[in-house]
Amino acid sequence: MKYQLTALEARVIGCLLEKQVTTPEQYPLSVNGVVTACNQKTNREPVMNLSESEVQEQLDNLVKRHYLRTVSGLVIGSPNMSNVFCNSEFGDLKLSAAEVALITTLLLRGAQTPGELRSPRRANV
Repeated sequence: MKYQLTALEARVIGCLLEKQVTTPEQYPLSVNGVVTACNQKTNREPVMNLSESEVQEQLDNLVKRHYLRTVSGLVIGSPNMSNVFCNSEFGDLKLSAAEVALITTLLLRGAQTPGELRSPRRANV
């Protein structure tokens, strides 16, 4: 199966995949959490400054395409977003942890050399 994603869709999915692993206690993410993740200044190429409405539009498109799903949030009327792009009971794409890490890196940082993919990148502090 071939997946076609816009740059903004790739950023949203990449952020959800990343946060699912790095901050599982905050996952699924609220719309505000997705906006913050998309606009993060470290480990992103290019750095973006997306508005909540821009992110919401991408989330809506990805839900319609069955790449994401909404789940009930802790705050009434505030849905959270969960990945169904891979490794979920709702999708056919099953990836190992290493494959998820590579896909996430490519979605968040764009094209990388093999050396960049093999070596861990240190966060800019």
